[in-house]
Order: sequence, then structure tokens, then C-alpha cells
Amino acid sequence: MELIGSLIWLLAGVGIFIVGMNFMGDALEKSAGSGMKKFLGKISNNRFSGVGVGAGVTAIIQSSSATSVMVIGLVNAGVMTLMQATPIIMGANIGTTITGVLVALKNDIFNMIMYLLAFAGVMMGFAKKEKVKLFGSLFSGLGLIFVGLEVMSSEQAFGNQLVKDLFTGIFSTINFPLLLILVGVIFTALIQSSSAATGVVITMVGAGVIELDLALFIVLGANIGTCVTALLASMGAQANAKRVALIHFAFNTIGTAVFATVIWIFKDQMVEILKSFFPNDADPMSLQMRVSAFHVIFNVTTTFLLLPFVKPLVEFSKVVIRDKETAEETRTLKYVDDRILAMPSVALGQVKREMNYMLDLVEQNISLSFRSLEKGSNEHGAQIAENEAVIDFTNSALTKFLIKLSASVERSDEAVIGSYFHVLNDLERIGDHAENFYEIGAEMREKELSFSDAAKQELKELCDTVGQMFVISKDAFENLNVKHLTELTALEEKTDEMKRTLTARHFARLAEGNCSVDHSPYFSSVVVGLERVADHLVNVGYSIMNPTGSQQEVNHHKKI
Repeated sequence: MELIGSLIWLLAGVGIFIVGMNFMGDALEKSAGSGMKKFLGKISNNRFSGVGVGAGVTAIIQSSSATSVMVIGLVNAGVMTLMQATPIIMGANIGTTITGVLVALKNDIFNMIMYLLAFAGVMMGFAKKEKVKLFGSLFSGLGLIFVGLEVMSSEQAFGNQLVKDLFTGIFSTINFPLLLILVGVIFTALIQSSSAATGVVITMVGAGVIELDLALFIVLGANIGTCVTALLASMGAQANAKRVALIHFAFNTIGTAVFATVIWIFKDQMVEILKSFFPNDADPMSLQMRVSAFHVIFNVTTTFLLLPFVKPLVEFSKVVIRDKETAEETRTLKYVDDRILAMPSVALGQVKREMNYMLDLVEQNISLSFRSLEKGSNEHGAQIAENEAVIDFTNSALTKFLIKLSASVERSDEAVIGSYFHVLNDLERIGDHAENFYEIGAEMREKELSFSDAAKQELKELCDTVGQMFVISKDAFENLNVKHLTELTALEEKTDEMKRTLTARHFARLAEGNCSVDHSPYFSSVVVGLERVADHLVNVGYSIMNPTGSQQEVNHHKKI
């Protein structure tokens, strides 16, 4: 029972530590993230400056994963090249070592200061000013990191002899280097923070739970595990963005392989070198600093070993992730190209024309897909697929163009660009719903299912209501017409009510035996999908009054 209690205490400490990391990281990213992103976007082709920028940005926002995700976004938008991105990713690994150094430096006086900082941060959270609240989150997060560390290293957790014996036994069983690296990979992938994983390992070494030579391999694994966030962020992105994530993974894996081999062969020498830096075996801080120093040495050395090989890494990523030869490669926007970036006001007008065209395609696809669903035919499948391809391309290409354009527009036009980003997202989502409707119809045809006449009539009424909303949203967006926005709101509320009514009627038909259970998921999916289309159309209409398209925010500002 004592062991279970200590393990629970230990898990609580790890949880508090991770929450503190997230609090601090989120606060730093909110306060500095947008500026860092713009700074990253202006990076030069100098490799050393790229490493410096990557290290600096990561040290500020305390997350190599966040830096990697930002870089992936910039590469995906065409703002940054792979050659520029790779040194930044390398530098991010150096910047993330700051957390480990802070963790290793903890002592009683330092801890007390951090606890007071946590309390001050909580108090600042009650302030009215957002900036004060933001700093409060930063302070409370930083303080919670050390509260978590103290809980982990306390007598109830790692300080308990039963816990020490348990972990000593575990690590004596899995003391094979590759298994230890795998432990680091999995643990870091689960919590998605190499800084947090390294902090836990540093605390374990300081508490005497794990030997230094074993801890080094886990730290190496943590550097591979941190790539998971970037790999997830690259899913669904363009080829170059996926290549950034692959380069990040390859870089850390190569570095880990080199250092693991060296430590494996020269383990005793490596341990003695680290001990010579911090010789006091009786001082927990000295024990912890050995791991932290290794973390710094590993990332700095790996960066400067592989920095001359940036080009081969980029070429390797291109071999593994090839460009797809599709029709999309030959697509171009109808009204927009980069030559008009020098004329921001003209460019904004052309973007509006392109978005109007995209809105027409989205409306056409909703109509065609519902017609195919209603008739149980596939005659419009090719047209829907072609329109969807154009919609996806337009969304991607216009997003890139707007990112480039945002650097040169007047401050008064920044809100317009912000609203365009939101409208593009709404239109792309409506297009996805249209494609889903067609796929539902195709699956029903394959299973020889069809809706009852009553169900078809109900769906048609809901679709007609959505059609009315299209007319108002298009008029509002294209002509900046606010006259019918209240009607748009009323129609959206009507779709909400119809969704509830149609769902109730459907279940009634099921209960009476007038409808098969096989039809249920398809009917529900169409109803929910149309209701969500209505939500997106409200956002499109209200985007002319509020950049996010939120009618609630518009109503709030009206009251003020």
C-alpha cells in the first residue's frame, strides 16, 4: 500500500511538472509566438544565423516542438525554403536544453522563489488586463514546474526507498542501450515534450533512482521522441512541409545513433568526463547537472557535426518524399499571381474575386452532391471531384498568397486579411461536407439502400433552407451587404431546430418499424452535415463585420 501511495505521489509530481511546462509554453508562445513567426519568415540563407535563430526562438518560447511546427507552417506556405528551415530545426534542439539546465539548478532557495512566483502568477490571473494575465500564466507555469519537481523528488515519491528499489529493479532489467533509447522515445512521444521528459530523468538521477550511464540513453531517446509533434503537424501538408518533419527526425536519429555508439563503446570514459565537470557525488544538484550538461553537449555537437550536411539532408528528404505528379501541379489561380504583390490594394481586390469564384464552386458542389444523394445516382461524381480539387487548391494557394501579402498591407487592411483566412477555412470545410454527401450516396448505392419518401422530403426542406442561406451569405460577402444578416441568423437557428425535429422524427420512424436501422447513420450524417454547413455560411456572411465571422462577437460589440 505504501508503494502504491508513493507511485501516485510520483505521478502527481510528473503531472504538475507537465502542466507547468504547458502553462509556461502556452504563455510564452502567445506573448511572443506571432512575432517569432514573422521573424522566422524573414530568415536569411546563412546557416549559422539559422541555427542562432532556431536556438533563440526555442529558448524564448521553451518548446522545440512549437518552433518546428511554426517552421513547417512557413515552409508549407512557401515563405521559407527547406535550405533555410533545416538550420533553424537544428538550432531548436539547442534552445530546448535551457529547461534541463533550469531543472538541474534547483535548490531550496531557488525552489522557494519559484513557489512564490507560482502564487504571484495565480493572483495575476485575477487581473482584468490580458497582458497581466498572460504574465501570470507564465509565472505560475514556471513555479509549477518546480513544485512538480519537488513533489517528484520528495520522500513520498522518488525519496521513498520502495520506489527507488522498484525503479532500480526495472532499469537493471532493461539496461540494454537500445531498450533505454526506446523508453525515452515512447515517454517523450506520449507527453510530447523532450524538455519535460529530460526534466523527469534529471530528477531521477538526482534522487539516485537511476544511474547516470543509463540516463544518458533515455535522454538520447527523448530527442527522437520530440519529433512526433512535428511529424503529426506535417500530416496533410504539402511535400516540403513533410520533408521538414523528416529532416528533423533524421537529424535527431543520426545524432542519437552517433552518440549512442560512442557511449556504448566508451561508457566509462563518458561518465568520468561528466563527473569531472561536477565532482560532488553527495550533492543532488551536481548529479543533476551531469545529465543537463550531457543534454547540452549532445545537441550542440550534433548540430555542428551535421550543419555542413544541410544540403545532403534536404536531398535525402526529397528522395524519400517525392513530389506527386498530379493535375494540381499545373493548376493556377484565376485572378491572382505573385506579380500583383507589389500593389497590395489591387491584390486584395483580386483575392476577393478568387474567393467569390471559390464560393460559387462550393455552392455548386453542395447542390450537385445533394442531387446525387436524392436521386441515388452517380452522374455528378466527376464534376464534384474536379470542383473539390479546385476548391482545395484555391484554399492552399490563396493562403500562401495572403501570408505574403500580409507583410505589405496597411494596418487598416490587416483585419480584412484576417477575415479572408477565416472565410477560406469555412469555404473549404463546406466543400468537404459536399464531398461527404456524395460519398454517403455512393455507399448507400453500393449497399442498395435508399431513404424513404418522408426522409427525402425532410432532407430536401433542410437543404432548401441551407440554399437560402447561400444566397444571403454570398450577397453579404460579395457586396458587403449587411441588410439580410439578421435573416441569415434566423435561418441558421431554423436549421438547428430542423436538425432536432428531423432527428426526433427519424427515431420515431425507427420505433414504428417504418425505417431500417441500416439507414440511421446515413440520415444522421446528412442532417448533421447540413447543419454544420449552415454554421459555416453564417461565418462567411458575418465575416464582413468581424474578422472571425462570429455573430456572437458582433452582437457583443453592438451591446458595448
